[in-house]
Amino acid sequence: MPGSRPESGGACQRSRAPFEYAIIRVVPRVERGERLNAGIVLFCRPKRFLDARVHLDEDLLRALAPECDPATVRPHLAAIPRICAGDRASGPIARLPMPERFRWLVAPSSTVIQASEVHAGLTDDPRATLDHLFRELVTERA
Repeated sequence: MPGSRPESGGACQRSRAPFEYAIIRVVPRVERGERLNAGIVLFCRPKRFLDARVHLDEDLLRALAPECDPATVRPHLAAIPRICAGDRASGPIARLPMPERFRWLVAPSSTVIQASEVHAGLTDDPRATLDHLFRELVTERA
């Protein structure tokens, strides 16, 4: 994964910073626990970076839960990157300081949109790491 190579010393090591991320999941029927990955939220405090990528695979959602209307899920997913960006029009959570926005977004919940446990790593480029995680964990199918 870009930005998470083992320490090798040199100038690269000095620019590496710890980051945290969580997978954003759609859980159409909470009682069943079935879910699909729909995004990544990544926070890197030292580099003052908080961002998210989201994508709803509607075909996969229909296969998992035919009764779940993607139109009801899409606006909730779309709010996540806006909250990360601090878009004041996205409500009071978006007005919080960056670390608090991240903690709020990844807090455990029992709603249709849920975050995984928080994972950590090192990166020298949070945006490239976010893009890589998004491709690997959300948009690529095994």
